[in-house]
Amino acid sequence: MKIQTKSDLERALSLCKGAFLSAAGFSMVINILMLAPSLYMLQIYDRVVATGNHATLLMLSLIIFFVFITMGLLEWVRSQILVRVSARLETLLNERIFGIAFQHALYSGRGGGQALEDLTGLRQFLTGNGLFAFFDAPWMPFYIALLFAFHPWYGWFSVITGAILVAIAIINEKATAGMLEEANRVALAGRAQVGRNLRNAEVIEAMGMLRQVRRRWSDTAYQVLELQSAVSSRAGLIAAVSKIFRLTSQSLILGLGAYLVIEREITPGFMIAGSILLGRALAPIDMIIGVWKGFINARGQYARLQELLRTPAPAEKMPLPPPRGEIQIENASIIPPGAKTPAIKNLSLTIERGDILGVLGPSGAGKSTLSRALLGVWPTASGKIRLDGAEIFAWNRDQLGPYIGYLPQDIELFEGSIGENIARFGDIDPEKVVAAAKMADVHDLILRLPDGYDTIIGAQGGVLSGGQRQRIGLARALYGEPVLVVLDEPNSNLDEQGEQALANSINRLRERQATVIVVTHRHNILNHVSKLLVLNDGELVVYGRKDLVIAHLQKNQPQPATA
Repeated sequence: MKIQTKSDLERALSLCKGAFLSAAGFSMVINILMLAPSLYMLQIYDRVVATGNHATLLMLSLIIFFVFITMGLLEWVRSQILVRVSARLETLLNERIFGIAFQHALYSGRGGGQALEDLTGLRQFLTGNGLFAFFDAPWMPFYIALLFAFHPWYGWFSVITGAILVAIAIINEKATAGMLEEANRVALAGRAQVGRNLRNAEVIEAMGMLRQVRRRWSDTAYQVLELQSAVSSRAGLIAAVSKIFRLTSQSLILGLGAYLVIEREITPGFMIAGSILLGRALAPIDMIIGVWKGFINARGQYARLQELLRTPAPAEKMPLPPPRGEIQIENASIIPPGAKTPAIKNLSLTIERGDILGVLGPSGAGKSTLSRALLGVWPTASGKIRLDGAEIFAWNRDQLGPYIGYLPQDIELFEGSIGENIARFGDIDPEKVVAAAKMADVHDLILRLPDGYDTIIGAQGGVLSGGQRQRIGLARALYGEPVLVVLDEPNSNLDEQGEQALANSINRLRERQATVIVVTHRHNILNHVSKLLVLNDGELVVYGRKDLVIAHLQKNQPQPATA
């Protein structure tokens, strides 16, 4: 027998089960107290009007007043319970969902912000009036039973009315659910498209692509508007029909009651009380129809989160001794996220501790793919990449991170101060921050900025040029004396002074016996490496000591044709 384990979402909801039961208990008391208006009208017409007793009228009015106050307080308590449930639900899940969203962005290249939006949307639904309707709906049979107690005709009238309203709710589901889910799907794709376009705003502006990009976005936006308008029109029509039918039913039951009063089968009090009771019985269904769009959205959010959170949480990995920097690549093939063919094919080699390795090859040779795999960012499709004998994915990332330095090809700095960026947003050790900046020869440059190390920068660097961002990114890579440093095109934005600073940094890393991998197209930095790796179409061309590799390349270089 296959046993399906609960997802994190189901477990979180189970932990909140007590609060939901409490809310259901308050709903029970509230719905019992909802009988008070009917009983009040019954007593007014059958006792007060008939007898003219002012004292009875006063006492009944005071009682109903305190009942309404009590009912209002209970409604408030019930809403506060659900607010706290929703807050607890988000607290239980936000770190897990953030982690999964990060993994999706890392391995699939897709942003994971939608999962966090889904969690927020689900939390907001739990605190809205729509959920109260689902708590109150189960009490509909109770009210109908009381209407039967008033008179059988009242009971059957309410059964028929309720059945018609339930049918209207089912029609609402059939008419709107599919279109609304399609609208949400297209809207999600449109938001992702806008996000990608905004990240490339400079390219769009520079090459006059705004009109074309805007036209593509407009097509998606108009499709969403068309779908949502159709859904809203249908839902609005069905909600209007539902409301009209419910109000008509309340009026017709008064007519039915008047007939029964004329026939002396019920009293005038029962006539008024029955109308109020029918309105209360049908109100949850009417409200459910009104909030159906929100319910459909919440259902979709729940389904997406459920699917997302069925991914098993990563097991806690045992801490390993601090790495020394030796790398073994064993017949490794690497497929980048979103690709179908390997960018690195059956690569095997060993990088010794303290090696300064230059990685060369034409565009598309797999150099950046290899650098990401060496860091454990992208997994191998086959084979192994080991750091000090342990597979790179076996390392605890929080433990390994301080021993790794990485300067990506596209420099990303984060919102915050320069000091925070260099310190990787951990606890700032001023001495280590300054040491890393000096090692990257960027200390004096930082001091010339308006607030020095406290200068606030944006995600794209703000006040910094491309070369300055690259040198601060280098300081971040060197922070904390890492034993493995991967530099992907580290001199792409550097001027002559920056090139010299980079060379000095590599020489200092050599003195510390750090292992350094430099991916580059610019050969002047190769003066400072000890080994070379040449790739072509994802395959190893030659690997070894720099002088031997250069000799091999010169020997196999094609000779120009002679006349």
